[in-house]
Formats: sequence, C-alpha cells, structure tokens
Amino acid sequence: MDAISFGEILIDFIPGEEEASYIRNPGGGPANAAVAMARNGLDVGMYTRMGNDDFGRFLTKTMEDYGVKLLTPELTDEAVTTMAFVTLYPGGERSFTFARKPGADMLLKKEDIRREDIEGAKLVHASSFSMSAGPAAEATVEFLRLAHECGKLVAFDINYRNVVWNDDKAACAAAVRGILPYVDLLKISDEEVDMLGGESAVADVMKECGIAAVVETLGSKGAQCFFNGKCFRVEGRKAEAVDATGCGDAFWGGFLACLLDSGVVTKADLSEAVLQKAISYGNVGGWCCVQVKGGMSALPTKERIEEVLAKEA
Repeated sequence: MDAISFGEILIDFIPGEEEASYIRNPGGGPANAAVAMARNGLDVGMYTRMGNDDFGRFLTKTMEDYGVKLLTPELTDEAVTTMAFVTLYPGGERSFTFARKPGADMLLKKEDIRREDIEGAKLVHASSFSMSAGPAAEATVEFLRLAHECGKLVAFDINYRNVVWNDDKAACAAAVRGILPYVDLLKISDEEVDMLGGESAVADVMKECGIAAVVETLGSKGAQCFFNGKCFRVEGRKAEAVDATGCGDAFWGGFLACLLDSGVVTKADLSEAVLQKAISYGNVGGWCCVQVKGGMSALPTKERIEEVLAKEA
C-alpha cells in the first residue's frame, strides 16, 4: 500500500432538506486527503470508525468508489459519524455548527491499528481532528509513534477548529506538540502558524522536533514551504471559485501523491527541488478543486492536474 490516512471524519450537510440531498461535503481533512491521493493514482487505506447510520454508510461507499480502502470496522454501532450543520446566508457566507449525536464519538482505539498495515505503507498521514479527546487522541499518538518507529514518511495536517478544543488554543497546541516528534512533514495554515506562536516559533518547533519540512497553505495567495532553513513560495492562482470545499485537502493530497511519485519514501529523500515540484503540483490540485462543485467529486485526478501543468509549460 502506498499510503494510509488516519483520523476523525466531519460531514457537512444543510439541515432541512430531503435525506437524499443534504450531504454537501462527504469527508473532512483525513477522508478528503485520502481520496485526493487515491485520485492521483496511489493505493490508499484509511483508519476511521464510522457509525452504522445514513452518513456512515454513505461515506463508506463514497470513499470506496474513489479507491480508498477502509482498514477499521466499516460500520459500528458504538460510534456515530460526526456531523457539521451548515447554514447558507445570502451572498454565500456559511455558518458552521458542529454536533455529535448524544454519547457518540469516533472512538478510534489503539487496538484498531495493525502494525502490518503500517509496515506495508510508504507514507502515513493523520489529522488533528483525531486529537480531540479520549481514545481517538490516544490512538493518534500510538499510530504516529508506531509509524515513526517503522521508519515511514509521516505527514500530519494540523486541521484546527475551535469546537474540537472548546476554544482552548493552548490545549490544542500542547496536544499537537506532543506528537510532532513523530512527524516528518507538517501542513499548517496561517491560523495554525499563529496558534504555534508565529513563523519564528515554527522554525523553533521544526528544530526541536526534527520536522523535515513544513508546508503552509495561504488560500488564494498560494503556499510556502519551510525547508533547510529556507522558505520558498508558490504563488496562488486567480480563480472564480465555484466551491472551495476541500481545496486545502486537494492541495495536500496532490502534494503527498507527487512526493511519492517522485520517489520520496523517507525524509532523507526530500530535497528543495522535489518539494518545489510537489508544492506546485498541490497548488494546481487545490485550484482545480475550486472549479468544481461537489465535495469528493471535485477533488482532481492526476491527469487533470498534469493537463493544467502541461498547458502552462
């Protein structure tokens, strides 16, 4: 297996519509990134616990349709899929209210993780959604520790949301810092840079934790990468966005797929040239995503990304 993704799932839907039509964005950071990697030609598996409910069944089928294999129990009565209610306002503004069914959590457990799966993968990927509380947080730590121990390339996406931490940024930062010594590649946004204490703090964290490269997504301004004491930028693309849902995850999935396609399997294989190529590739992937409405269906394929790059060459 080329890659394994791990983490909690968020599903956006618009309340009040018919059951068959209110799924808006089947995924969230870990699932969208896994699908983006799969659509870029990688063999991808995913660890998550999904509830035996409409959303869990829908998401299971959707990920399988896009080439992602579920590595944990596909449907379980002890977990109910996390949901995010989305309210649309005139002008396109959205208001998010996160909710779980009473007593439910994703409840990933350390015993769900099979060492042979990790040993067979080139890259492992996790998201901080899975760091929210209890067994899921413990499982995430164990998952990344084991991947690090097995010498795999470990990628982590700080996918910060206030609701996960009850507005306690210090607690969020402390939990994330606890797993960073196991991480080779870190994806952050400008908000998460602030959470860690600014760009100078990011440099300190990289040195302290042995992180090889940090990729910061900058929305319409593009992205930048910190590597070997340097920072290089890829400029954003002017786009009349149809739907920006999943844009960052499309970037990250394309970025990671490009790394593996370039032969990177350990952090020793990383170079500025290959990171520059991957960040440019991911940048096109994110731009392609906003051109299409429809959650995972909007995540671009390798062929689509390379078609855009070929036109620009």
